[in-house]
Amino acid sequence: MKFVVRPAGGRFRRCARNLLAVAAALFATPTLAAPTVFHVNLGQASATPVSGRLLVFAKALGPDDKKPVARVDMDQIDTHAAAIAARDVTRLAPGATVEIDADTEAFPTPFSQLKPGRYAVQAVLDRDHSYNYTGRASGDLVSAVVEMDLPGEAATTLTLTKTVPNEDPLEPLFNVSAALSAKYPAAKADIHPIAFQSPALSRFWGRPVVIHGWVVAPPDYAAHPGARYPTVYFSQGFGGTLRSLHDVAVGRWDDMKTGKAPPMIWVAVDQQSPTGTSEFVDSLNNGPWGQALTSELIPDLERQYRMDAKASGRFLTGHSSGGWAALWLQVTYPKVFGGAWPTSPDPSDFHSFLGIDLYAPNANVYRKPDGAPWPLAQQNGEMLVSLEDFTRREVVLSSWGGQLASFEWVFSPRGADGRPLPMFDRTTGAVEPAVIAYWRDHYDVAEHIRRHWPELRRDLDGKIHLTVGGADNFYLDQSARRLEAAMKAVGARTDFRYVEGRGHFDVYPVGKDPWGLYKTIAWEMYAVARPGSKAAAPAAMPAS
Repeated sequence: MKFVVRPAGGRFRRCARNLLAVAAALFATPTLAAPTVFHVNLGQASATPVSGRLLVFAKALGPDDKKPVARVDMDQIDTHAAAIAARDVTRLAPGATVEIDADTEAFPTPFSQLKPGRYAVQAVLDRDHSYNYTGRASGDLVSAVVEMDLPGEAATTLTLTKTVPNEDPLEPLFNVSAALSAKYPAAKADIHPIAFQSPALSRFWGRPVVIHGWVVAPPDYAAHPGARYPTVYFSQGFGGTLRSLHDVAVGRWDDMKTGKAPPMIWVAVDQQSPTGTSEFVDSLNNGPWGQALTSELIPDLERQYRMDAKASGRFLTGHSSGGWAALWLQVTYPKVFGGAWPTSPDPSDFHSFLGIDLYAPNANVYRKPDGAPWPLAQQNGEMLVSLEDFTRREVVLSSWGGQLASFEWVFSPRGADGRPLPMFDRTTGAVEPAVIAYWRDHYDVAEHIRRHWPELRRDLDGKIHLTVGGADNFYLDQSARRLEAAMKAVGARTDFRYVEGRGHFDVYPVGKDPWGLYKTIAWEMYAVARPGSKAAAPAAMPAS
């Protein structure tokens, strides 16, 4: 067969031109959307240079949004309620302006990829990188809310004009009932602040470290100068502050004042730290918080107040992260405490860490084996927020202080850069097996009991009284059931209560009393400290 070459005709030339056009379209560099750059100015909010994490929040406005928006902020559950861009700033001078590229560090998407429309925008300078824990807090600088069209060049300058005022820890929070607020003046004389400088923590950090909290004396404390009292150590969950802890203190004082709870001393200890919650753990990253509490603070308090000062009169309780702290302290220091009543504690068996088996081969925090997203929180079986979305937002807000990062500051070994080794890859969600092995060997409560039960039995058996909602929003009931099974397997006496139909935030109501579980727990503690006492819980306060 012969191939004959002919001169190119018009039809051939047209085909060639078409092919060249298609090739050019295929291989041309795509046109990228212009980045959205905000200009943030330090106005009269500060007369001196400031540093911190600069955040810009943007919320899409709909046709029904007629009223001016006073505040643009994130929503804890709906992670897509506001877009967030961030960058660190150092020594921003008064009157100076800094640019923030909203495509570099942003959630849930670079701002250039936002759905076009009208947005309400506000800038916040998080002075101490605490936004992941407290949100907007005392000392942060904020701008006015500005409406603008996004995406694109954000021409309007956002000026930091206001400082979030300092909070008075003795003032009730906005969500405290009027009835409880009215108790504050009367309770003041019996609630005493704790500001204890820990030698152990100060040595670890190379600077003074102070443990804060409140001591709640029974209302009849002064009237009985010869009496001693059982003592309850209480801590809150993630997000708890000294101010919210004071609200709890007033509530416990009122329970005793009205005879709904027995006379005991309550010690409300603040476990908030710059990295999240300390959990009162001796940690390679946070320092010796367990030692500071048991060997320093408790002996100091027992010198100041008429406490029983013996294991049978020292008790622990707390909710969520505070519940895990109560559980851990009881298991780790069984000779110090006479019983722990944790409620809805954080994962105590890492075979179910927020529902995820961290020990499984190829475990992933973002995706289930079938590729479906892991929920961080659920309600009635429906996912409220995915772990991936929650984590990615946490990373943009700050590199520390968030819930997931807090676990690592407590549980992980320390890396070469002086920070905790990550338990999982923030890009892929893949779990790091070596880090999880360290978690298992040091902080898995169920594993600790399995390994050390022979030496723990005498001082720990029968001292754990755990309550959790049967439908906990964070799957903490699953972890509790695993812990209970581990304890039964070694022959331990168990007291685990699952309040059916209750989630993470509604486990405390008993009957018509929204905080009835507090009272139930208090009477059970008192029965241990004062066996045979004529004082007893009112008949209307059944155990949950």
